[in-house]
Amino acid sequence: MTGPYQAWRSQPEAALTEQQEASEDAVMTRIGQAVILLHAGDREEARNRLGQIWAEIGEEGDSLHRCTLAHYLADAQDDPADELAWDLRALTAAEGLAAGPGGRPPGAPPERAGEGAPAHGRPHRAVRVFYPSLHLSLAADYVKLRRPEAARVHLARARAATEALSDDGYGNGVRAAIARLERRLAAEPGQGPRPFPEQSP
Repeated sequence: MTGPYQAWRSQPEAALTEQQEASEDAVMTRIGQAVILLHAGDREEARNRLGQIWAEIGEEGDSLHRCTLAHYLADAQDDPADELAWDLRALTAAEGLAAGPGGRPPGAPPERAGEGAPAHGRPHRAVRVFYPSLHLSLAADYVKLRRPEAARVHLARARAATEALSDDGYGNGVRAAIARLERRLAAEPGQGPRPFPEQSP
């Protein structure tokens, strides 16, 4: 996946730092190695390696692993529809890990707060840092698929989740990418951003 809104993924080590610290194991190391290949331009090999890891851990594997894997598998796709499918898997995994008692994933509509949230404690900090990029990725996917309203929904959620980002190269890159896509969508016809829509796309 390439384009002007993928700059936030240009430094895979930065994006993976929180995840590696929280889950220092062989799986996360292998993901990091595949992502380095991806950003070096070897998309096919990276896609194959990431896909193999996904096949090994399965749909019921560790949520942090699945979130990270799906996020970067989306980046390795050539078809925008496949990219969207993987980004949605990443968001689903993040929501399963991030929801706490009476809480909600960052950027989620307020009416969902506390509704059926599993008691897993405070949202995982690594996933909170990942949330802006997850929603930004989905917004970019929907732009490619000519669904600007869905893009605005996720872009607003990305912006709402940026409080979790540090003031560093990765965080500033994500914020800049959000701003670029906001300007792009502001020029599109249709309704403006709605920070907390009642329905998810």
